[in-house]
Amino acid sequence: MQMQAMVGPGHSEARKPFYRILYVQVLIGVMLGVLTGHFWPEFGAALKPLGDGFVKLVKMMIAPIVFCTIVSGINSISDSREVGRTLVKSMALFYLLTVLALLAGLMAVSLIQPGVGMHVSVSTLDPSVAAKFTKQAAATGFADFMLHIIPHSFFGAFADGEVLPVLLISILIAFGLSRAGDGGAAVTKAVASFSHVLFVSFGFIMKLAPLGAFGAMAFTVGRYGVRSIGSLGLLILTFYVACSVFVVVVLGTLARLNGFSLWKTIRYFREELLIVLGTSSSEPALPGALRKLEQLGCRKGVSGLVLPMGYSFNLDGSAIYLTLASIFIAQACDIHLSWGQIAAMLGLMLLTSKGAAGVTGSGFVALVATLSVMPDLPVTGVALLVGIDRFMSEARALTSMISNCVAAITVSLWEDACDREVLARELGQSGSVEIAAGTKIAGATVIRDHKSWISTTQSAA
Repeated sequence: MQMQAMVGPGHSEARKPFYRILYVQVLIGVMLGVLTGHFWPEFGAALKPLGDGFVKLVKMMIAPIVFCTIVSGINSISDSREVGRTLVKSMALFYLLTVLALLAGLMAVSLIQPGVGMHVSVSTLDPSVAAKFTKQAAATGFADFMLHIIPHSFFGAFADGEVLPVLLISILIAFGLSRAGDGGAAVTKAVASFSHVLFVSFGFIMKLAPLGAFGAMAFTVGRYGVRSIGSLGLLILTFYVACSVFVVVVLGTLARLNGFSLWKTIRYFREELLIVLGTSSSEPALPGALRKLEQLGCRKGVSGLVLPMGYSFNLDGSAIYLTLASIFIAQACDIHLSWGQIAAMLGLMLLTSKGAAGVTGSGFVALVATLSVMPDLPVTGVALLVGIDRFMSEARALTSMISNCVAAITVSLWEDACDREVLARELGQSGSVEIAAGTKIAGATVIRDHKSWISTTQSAA
């Protein structure tokens, strides 16, 4: 056996040529996609399969990675009551952040008023636009939502690829293994080994991230173009302002109260955030974010539970979009809403903003679901937004991704499941380790003292 020493993440990345660093490659892919879509719009629009294919490849890996991460993480927790505390604290934080996100969207659209003066007649709106999303956005009650979490079969949860059913199965299996004693040892070892294989395989897929980002961005610009923004540019600006204020004020305050820096956290997850920007989907960033949370000193049993939950219960970008888009439609159609109607709308959005996957278009579907059960606003009003929705989906996904990373670190700190020294050191370096194929990350041992740290991995001679 031989020992391979590596200096911290920032140093390992610094030794690479800049063009071999993943986030640089993704950034180049995004810029090339914008240029391709702008100068050759037809060709750019035809590149949509590149982005869709990359997202599908990643979604293929999400369910087993979440399953292995949660099972091995919870199984390592000696006190099973910690899992219950983590779930309760996570849900409380998620709903608090959702309420603040809804209010951020409401305040932004009320102050800037991007729809005032448009005087759109409801009779002139195309109902077919909303009709395409009506079945997909059928509003359900709380009981229906909870029943949807239970999969039709064990393997059906993995076939559908939805996070919440996989989360439920993972928790049940993890508790079963913790009670199985020696009988579950072989399964536990198999899950840990399979998890290592999954992350190595995911490393191969991530090499395609620049290509996926290039295709997705070329399609967006080529299909819709900057000219499609037109008179709705003020609405897009309002949405980006609302998202920025939420991230800086709300998430910045939450991070500061818990003793870590929001800006350093954003820099640490820059690769994942650039992939989200390029693909307009937060799902491709989930496996990498799970691994980086461990590198930050967060215990897998907590962070591995909080982050996947956030993908269904903490979509703050979509929450901001819901209030902003709804009030915009009311302003554009000259519909006056009382504060009582707005309060009822906010209560409904607390439900419709939950459970949607972090994929492109989920915010638009949630908006249709909200308007479908609100008699005060016309569901046909979504026709005003369909042309520019793609330009706002990036901000939705980025906001939700940043919020979930901050929430995972916060809950880990609340549960004393995060090493503050490792957290401060890693964020101070603001570096990252690319998940490379053939690198044995799972077996890494961390040796640290007050002056330096060395991450060593054992590999077969």
